Amino acid sequence: MKYSISDIAQVIDSRATVLNNPHATVSTLLTDSRSLTQPGETIFFAMRTGMGDGHQYISGLYAQGVRNYVVDTLEGIEVHDDANYIVTANTLAALQRLAGHHRRRFNDLEVIAITGSRGKTRVKEWLNQLLAADYRIVRSPRSYNSQIGVALSLWNINDDTTLAIIEAGISTTREMAALHEMIKPTMGVITNVGDEHDEGFESMEEKINEKTLILEGCGKCIYCGDDERIKQRLHKDLPLDVKVEGSTIHYTHDGCRYQATVPFTAPVDIENAITCLGVMLALGIAPDVIAERMARLTPVATRINVIEGVNNCTVIADGYSSDSNSLAPALDFVARRTGSRPNTIIMSDLDDGDDEAYAHVAQCLAGRKVSRLLGVGPAMCSHASMFGGINARFFENTAQFLDALSQGDFEDETVLVKGAPGYDFELILDLLEVKRHQTVEEVDLNALAHNFKFFKSKVNPTTKTVAMVKASGYGAGSYEIAKTLQDRGADYLAVAVQDEGVELREAGITMPIIVLNPSVVNYKAMFRYNLEPEVYSLEECRELIKEGTRCGVKNHAVHIKIDIGMHRLGFTLEQLPALIELLGSQDVLRPASVFSHLCVADEPEQDDYTLQQIEYFTRCVELLQSHCDHHLLRHILNTSGIVRFPQYQLDMVRIGIGLYGIKTVFDGSEDALLPVSSLKSVIISIKEWPAGTTVGYGRRGVLKRDSRIATVTIGYADGLDRHCGGGNTSMWAGGQRCPTVGNVCMDAVMIDITGTNCKVGDIVEIFGNHIPVEELSDARGTIPYEILTSVSPRVKRVYYRE
Repeated sequence: MKYSISDIAQVIDSRATVLNNPHATVSTLLTDSRSLTQPGETIFFAMRTGMGDGHQYISGLYAQGVRNYVVDTLEGIEVHDDANYIVTANTLAALQRLAGHHRRRFNDLEVIAITGSRGKTRVKEWLNQLLAADYRIVRSPRSYNSQIGVALSLWNINDDTTLAIIEAGISTTREMAALHEMIKPTMGVITNVGDEHDEGFESMEEKINEKTLILEGCGKCIYCGDDERIKQRLHKDLPLDVKVEGSTIHYTHDGCRYQATVPFTAPVDIENAITCLGVMLALGIAPDVIAERMARLTPVATRINVIEGVNNCTVIADGYSSDSNSLAPALDFVARRTGSRPNTIIMSDLDDGDDEAYAHVAQCLAGRKVSRLLGVGPAMCSHASMFGGINARFFENTAQFLDALSQGDFEDETVLVKGAPGYDFELILDLLEVKRHQTVEEVDLNALAHNFKFFKSKVNPTTKTVAMVKASGYGAGSYEIAKTLQDRGADYLAVAVQDEGVELREAGITMPIIVLNPSVVNYKAMFRYNLEPEVYSLEECRELIKEGTRCGVKNHAVHIKIDIGMHRLGFTLEQLPALIELLGSQDVLRPASVFSHLCVADEPEQDDYTLQQIEYFTRCVELLQSHCDHHLLRHILNTSGIVRFPQYQLDMVRIGIGLYGIKTVFDGSEDALLPVSSLKSVIISIKEWPAGTTVGYGRRGVLKRDSRIATVTIGYADGLDRHCGGGNTSMWAGGQRCPTVGNVCMDAVMIDITGTNCKVGDIVEIFGNHIPVEELSDARGTIPYEILTSVSPRVKRVYYRE
């Protein structure tokens, strides 16, 4: 669908316009400059968020060909005589007004809005599978359920659409009303209401009231009638009587009994399948058709995994779906991790495989300047002519792909592997993935972003953030952590040593990086990569000035460390006059901030000492600032301090272990944090032994009953401390805790799986969502920091995003 820029200006209620080309047409909405594909028909909404100001990207977009902009001011923007500018009070509200207007052009359209704490994306994707034969469906890409994502989803509706399925996600009050106004659903679906995003609501009742707003005005409502909280809020009865036996759903409809069997057994999948059943019945789908289609449901892989590939490649595995709708978000993810490296896209036939869909894919790939396309499947081959402007090869099937290509055909590039079920793309991943130990550390980038947002919510919008990624991101791997935090709007990164900073710069991280322990040997590298060292002594300061002078450096940013009681590094109040004199005598270094570290912020019984530290720091800052002609950023709060002493957030705060989901305060104030890292391995052997049998080195494990003992391929060479053996810790296997048996070996450990259905090849969690990392640190008599940073480099890191 296309709109003229003049029509858009009227729809969004502009305050002022500069329309140098009022007849220009727009077909693409853009809110993230990195997602640009069709500059000639794009309109960019410059938004101010906690992650940055979109107005600063206008000049770059103009250089790339964009000529239409929605802004909240023209101040500071170069206005070109061949571009159009619409000025509005709030660019997000303007985007939502335009999306709502577009939705209302299709008044007779069936629009399903799905909200809930869990299961929104899976229900949406299953409904797409179940209803594709009956409707031309537009649905939210991936999890586009935010205030921006819903607007972008609705924009995809066109004259051919006969059903829209839109996710609606909220994290606090006063959000659902805006979503409802845009979507104007004819059917509302609530999957469930749980404790996710509790921190955004005063109570569960407030959350339920907010979520159920999506049902207002809906002719049909689908929700779980067993949830009395929702039922009482809506004052409606659920007309569908449902009973579940295994994977079979029995239900009564119009006085008759029916059943549908799904190829899943997990309770959450059954719950989502029942929701889909309710939607299909509400749409008038016959029970026999429902049964036939539900039996053919396929899993929805919501993760994007980032794994280390052969020949210095980065492999991104996206099994979400293989359709034109899901390609753009995947390419966005690739673009943000590619930098200047070439990229290869490996795609199977599309699920929505008509000519229009393949034309859209070709346009999308060309717009993203993809280096190479490798298409797999007969439909890809038959549409090869559509990809004439792209370096492309096509293969009839995966076997032909594997016969034609080897690991040597992939080098120093980012590779996106995106295939539909049934194409055996796991064989391609097996070809491309570096072969390592079966033990892996999974890193949840969504959880990292959630935790960052949690701490951001504790400080003022103007307070800057330093994200700590030292010790290789607390063992999780620094680049993907840093890239995610850069995308989420962190102001600084902090590393422990210079080499960590150099590595991030060479990987493409551009944001400011503080080096906290700058024992520098190669000063040229520090200056060349624009790394900002902590200055903690006069000797170090003199050395930096000497080397900077030698390198011709001027006004290099540094950060002054004050010793307020840790007695580790830093200047005391008495040493500051000498530092002030030294800094005033040169122009090589320019102090950017002054900071210190609270050593007992997590111990309430020592709050008096913490307050003394803060008072001492304040005096030091006042002295330094009085001799400085520019404002020095002040930061003293660490993870614990952000939660317990927000009144002292000053100009900036530092977020450390809390980013990774580890609580430092145990009064409930950090309960919303999510674990970022999960250490997992596999069972490689299972044996049954009678009571009295001894297990492991030194015969330390003595079985007190007849037992099933599994050998798990992780040992102290992987970072599992020997103190974790002998039943001191448990692992999660077969849906329950299984204690360790005997000593931990170098490459293996044994666990008692008696009473489980475990089999060889099953995944075992050492720490993660079921086994808190604190359990391992308690067993070892240490702290979670040490457990996380002790995971061996030989353990493969797998990064994923839902």
